[in-house]
Amino acid sequence: MSGTLWIVKTTLPGEMNEAEVGMWCQSIIESNLAACVEIRRTNSVFRWEGEIHNALEWDIQMKTSESSKNGLISKIKSEHSYDVPQIVWWSVESTKEYYDWVQG
Repeated sequence: MSGTLWIVKTTLPGEMNEAEVGMWCQSIIESNLAACVEIRRTNSVFRWEGEIHNALEWDIQMKTSESSKNGLISKIKSEHSYDVPQIVWWSVESTKEYYDWVQG
């Protein structure tokens, strides 16, 4: 392994349209906080304020470097519309070529 890469995951409200989600994700790339953002529609079942909810959301997964991870997490926290957004991350190994590409 050449170094640690990170996958950072969040969800966005399903009420957002595809163009809005695309603009939000593009801002992540333009800010140089991630090398790649994957976007998928998903259905989430969760408990919020004592009630079970079933909601459409956008599943957002980003590949980033060690040096950009904390800035990416801060941007998600500051721009997210949810009171408690899902923000999870984990380290991954990759080929040297992919690692170099993510590093920029």
